[in-house]
Amino acid sequence: MISKTQRLLSLSTAILLATTAVAAAEPSEELIAAAKKEGMLTTIALPHDWCGYGDVIASFKAKYPEIQVNELNPDAGSADEVEAVKANKGNTGPQAPDVVDVGLAFGPQMKAEGLLQPYKVSTWDEIPDTVKDAEGHWYGDYYGVMSFLVNKDLVANSPKDWADLLKPEYAGQVALAGDPRASNQAILGVLAAGLAKGAKAGKEAGEAGLGYFAELNKAGNFVPVIGKSGTLAQGSTPIIVAWDYNALGWGKTLNGNPPTEVVVPASGVLAGVYVQGISAFAPHPNAAKLWMEHLYSDEGQLGWLKGFCHPARFNAMVKAGKVPKELIDALPPAAAYEKAYFPTLEEVDANKASVTGGWDSVVGANVQ
Repeated sequence: MISKTQRLLSLSTAILLATTAVAAAEPSEELIAAAKKEGMLTTIALPHDWCGYGDVIASFKAKYPEIQVNELNPDAGSADEVEAVKANKGNTGPQAPDVVDVGLAFGPQMKAEGLLQPYKVSTWDEIPDTVKDAEGHWYGDYYGVMSFLVNKDLVANSPKDWADLLKPEYAGQVALAGDPRASNQAILGVLAAGLAKGAKAGKEAGEAGLGYFAELNKAGNFVPVIGKSGTLAQGSTPIIVAWDYNALGWGKTLNGNPPTEVVVPASGVLAGVYVQGISAFAPHPNAAKLWMEHLYSDEGQLGWLKGFCHPARFNAMVKAGKVPKELIDALPPAAAYEKAYFPTLEEVDANKASVTGGWDSVVGANVQ
């Protein structure tokens, strides 16, 4: 069972503990000049409606118009990002990613495989030690909790917990927001379902989550389609298991057509951290570093928060009075996060291995 101590880990102490005052750091003129000389930044897997990335990218372009932002495969998953870096080791062309934004488990994996180069942003001290590599190869950027996004035109009674999704009334309605064999979001959605069944985080919860989705699939409730705002609006995936910030962002984009509801489940409340890194083979390493400086600046952190994500420097910025109240109020009530469980890196790794290795044999649904 999950220990009482683990259950009571608070957002402020477990993930967002900041021990230094908010810095007003800026990138050096030398870095800016070098990045402008390169003239391009290649990103990958950054949908504009994910975590406010559309506005974050736009603000980077406005600040540095001399740097072209080349956006690869916005709908890629974390595993796809890893493979893109591997496949382009010797490529300096537009298909080689400079930077990645991947699930927590993928950061150490990429470091171990020599795929990332170290870099510490100016606000490094305000990124919690628990979510960053001490040498700077990867570092936490934002987090959210797993939730249910519901199309209220098609679902009269919104599910309140994971067990509800098994009810006959949700036949052919439940989808994951990614392929659980490659997508960090979907992999952790399986973990959350396992936690809701009382399993211990890690391999045990991964296996329990696979059992849950096998049951959901057998009942005819699971839809093997990658859920996103378009599939929700079309009615092919009326209920999507997704990070709260994605669910809130998609709901905002849909603007009431159809009306939506975002539900943080009563149990199995899982928090997930994503991390940034610079490719060891980045064709534009200085532009990549400048991009990181932008993301971890006050402007970049608030950009993510506007996209309903809790940024890494959240607590330090709140303490310094740099976070507008309306941005905090736009998030689900703080009480929804009180049960949030932040899995350790070891638990995330064990769950990932369990889910990616067992999905086909246990669940047998080809998500695409």
